[in-house]
Amino acid sequence: QVQLVESGGGLVQPGGSLRLSCAASGFTFDSYVVSWYRQAPGRQCEVVATIRSRGGVTNYAVSVKGRFTISRDNAQNTLYLQMNSLKPEDTDVYYCHAHGLSGAPCRGQGTQVTVSS
Repeated sequence: QVQLVESGGGLVQPGGSLRLSCAASGFTFDSYVVSWYRQAPGRQCEVVATIRSRGGVTNYAVSVKGRFTISRDNAQNTLYLQMNSLKPEDTDVYYCHAHGLSGAPCRGQGTQVTVSS
């Protein structure tokens, strides 16, 4: 059974940092391109960052480039998102997604990130 379990969200002040984690199981994690997405109620699901299966090649949304860093540990089947210089507009539920597996992004539990003073 494919599982992606996000964690690490929370409440942080503007300018602060958080590190999100996504524990993957039930599939060959290192064979898949994986991404972080985010969505707030009433808003579209949007891709935040993507990393290729063997790591190295990454892509970022313009809004987070230079502030967020995506990485993966294939030995631990874990995806990460280091978020620095957080802004109130980064407040969303964050989801991880493995491309090519069944299901659309922005589903499941996700992890809530709230940036507020």
